[in-house]
Amino acid sequence: MKPIRLSRMAGIIAAVALAALGGCAPDSLSLAPPSPERPWQPAAENTNADDLKTTAQGGRELALSPPVVDTQKTYALPELIDLAQRTNPGTRAAWEQARQAALAVGMAEATYLPVITANVIAGTNDNSAELPVPIGGSAYFDSNIQGVVPFMALQWLALDFGGRSAVVEAAKQASLASNYQFNAMHQKLVFAVTGAYHDYNAARAHTRAASQALSNSRTVLDAVRARRNNGLATSVDQAQAEQIVAQAELGLVQARGTEQDTYQALLGALGISPMSKLKIRDTAGRGLPAPARAPVETMIEIALSKRPDILAGYATLEASRAGVKKAQSDFMPKIGVFGTLSSYETGVTAGGLPTIDNNGLNGNIMVGATIPLYDAGMRDANLKQAKSRVEAAQRNFEQLKDAAAREIVVASNALTTALQANASAVKLRQAAYKTYDSALEAYQNGVGTVSALATAQTGLLEARLAESDAREAAFTAAANLAFVLGSSAATATAR
Repeated sequence: MKPIRLSRMAGIIAAVALAALGGCAPDSLSLAPPSPERPWQPAAENTNADDLKTTAQGGRELALSPPVVDTQKTYALPELIDLAQRTNPGTRAAWEQARQAALAVGMAEATYLPVITANVIAGTNDNSAELPVPIGGSAYFDSNIQGVVPFMALQWLALDFGGRSAVVEAAKQASLASNYQFNAMHQKLVFAVTGAYHDYNAARAHTRAASQALSNSRTVLDAVRARRNNGLATSVDQAQAEQIVAQAELGLVQARGTEQDTYQALLGALGISPMSKLKIRDTAGRGLPAPARAPVETMIEIALSKRPDILAGYATLEASRAGVKKAQSDFMPKIGVFGTLSSYETGVTAGGLPTIDNNGLNGNIMVGATIPLYDAGMRDANLKQAKSRVEAAQRNFEQLKDAAAREIVVASNALTTALQANASAVKLRQAAYKTYDSALEAYQNGVGTVSALATAQTGLLEARLAESDAREAAFTAAANLAFVLGSSAATATAR
């Protein structure tokens, strides 16, 4: 009967193997959208949406981050930058990436050390052999061997002609690049918060100007009504004055909406909850930034030596050069040391005889070498690919330098233009006030028209808006110049 049982076992093994082969890799395409024309409709078994619960349902995944601000404090720009650096998720993610790159250096350096593993093998083997002559009524001779073999194995790559050192160097350069990119993330964050802060201040100035325009338009309406009560103004004059008030009310509503939008943009730049309530200090009383006095060539030279994106680009270039050394080492032999230390304990039982036990200790150490002879051109292709990466990194680095120089020139010109625009806007606002006051006085004295007064009112509003925009633009331009010079993070820290 034993041969029958063996054939049955073989059939079971074959059936299990066929069942395992039935689940082919292409079947997983059912997890993807079936067609490019329509949105994906997830099946119940292919979605994790049920795992997301609202706060009311006791879940935390969909809950917004709680506000981390002091509602009693008035935040100036330095405090806002500090808040962003402590809470913005972008800097946290960049920090984790820098840590991962640092760990990769340690992993590369670990390849210089041997690998020691502890292993154990245990098993049993039954054998049944048919006898030509039955003995004792049985036509089979049964035997059993069982044992346990624990052992330790040593593998150590002793010499690889610079392959590992190239990998370590590439990992160190990649870690440097990641650290510089982390600094660049902080500088981007500083610039983003600074820009959002000045946009919000400009929006608040627009609201104040729109509120003042509404007040002025009501003054105009009051003057028209006073003249009409005396029979000196027409219904057309009053209709025009009422239209001016309605336009001013609309302008104030729009200005307040823009102020709310820029406030949310500032919270987004800070990386805090949109439900946060912040008191923001405006730039009133703050002196305008000074114009750039250093020659553009000097600023470019200094910036290229300290901008984090430039330094990260150079580190990436050096990492690609190390990749060429690694590819070249693949053409050389690899020499390693291998060893094992094992003990064994076995037992043999045959034909019902007493079990024979056996145990012992074995150890060996060997030196081996691997010499590549033929690999269908894989090493050549890998070397060419590594050299191509160096060429691409070199071109990217040159492009980075050119872009940085161009950004510095543009930022320097933008600061000069913004300061000049602010000076012109101040003069425009002063002239617009005189025009409005003169037009209002002339109308009140019966020698002006509502149309001239409306034009003066509009001109005054536009002048005030232009002045507020020019002032905040000057601050933003100065921050942009500091950013492209690679000094915005240091400037923010020094405040």
